[in-house]
Amino acid sequence: MVASDCIWWKGRKLAHTLHLPHAIGVGEKKTPLIIICHGFTSTRIGVDRLFVKTAQALVKLGYAVLRFDYAGCGESEGEYGENEFACFIDQTKEVISFGSKLPSVEEHSITLIGHSLGGAVASCTAAEDNRVHNVITWSAVGNPFADIKEIVGYNGEHAVVDHLGYAITEEFLFSLKSYSPLEAIQQFSGNALFIHGTGDPVISSNYCRDYYERSILAKRGTCSMLLIEGANHTYSSIKHFDQLITATSEWLLTNVKVPVQNTLKKSV
Repeated sequence: MVASDCIWWKGRKLAHTLHLPHAIGVGEKKTPLIIICHGFTSTRIGVDRLFVKTAQALVKLGYAVLRFDYAGCGESEGEYGENEFACFIDQTKEVISFGSKLPSVEEHSITLIGHSLGGAVASCTAAEDNRVHNVITWSAVGNPFADIKEIVGYNGEHAVVDHLGYAITEEFLFSLKSYSPLEAIQQFSGNALFIHGTGDPVISSNYCRDYYERSILAKRGTCSMLLIEGANHTYSSIKHFDQLITATSEWLLTNVKVPVQNTLKKSV
């Protein structure tokens, strides 16, 4: 079955961008797929083009990379305030279904990269979906309700919080209470890499070690962590992005093998 050109979730079109290392011909080996899960009210581009730069770097190594906007973000349809945390997991699973049907993709080699709240979503999705074999978190949220409540300044006085033009409802915030990505990661049987910047003013870098230690206790797959000294939440400096993408690339090349012929000839 060939996937359609669109990703649909509950009647809403989810905007996406697919990067392929080259046009794979008949008889050639398929390539592993990396799906990027953006953070709270972000987009598939990312702050300072974080996810674009990431895709451009990883496609050169021979990986297929799929970036997408969650409903109500970026160019995707819907209203963000209508979502609950479970919706992000459900949308991620729909993107996995789309990506795994692409003719050039190895459906049994899927990696999620999740940034910030997307890291929590990736961890929870991986715990539920055995199609995910590897998880990488960058600056991951560890306590969704407490962390997002702090970001939007929710104090219980208003049923809707205006956050950067997004209507964040109490229903959305309260839905976060039911999910613990730190517990979920213990249920994941694959490989995991956790990265965080020590200069992150948004989400505590202590979560990085929490994720790592929970994964170690689970004794499943390989597990690594890295704290990047002085890096902010979005690894915005040249130095910190280089450290981020180098560590991510080296880990991927060790844990997620790519066919030899997947050199960069063309990307889309």
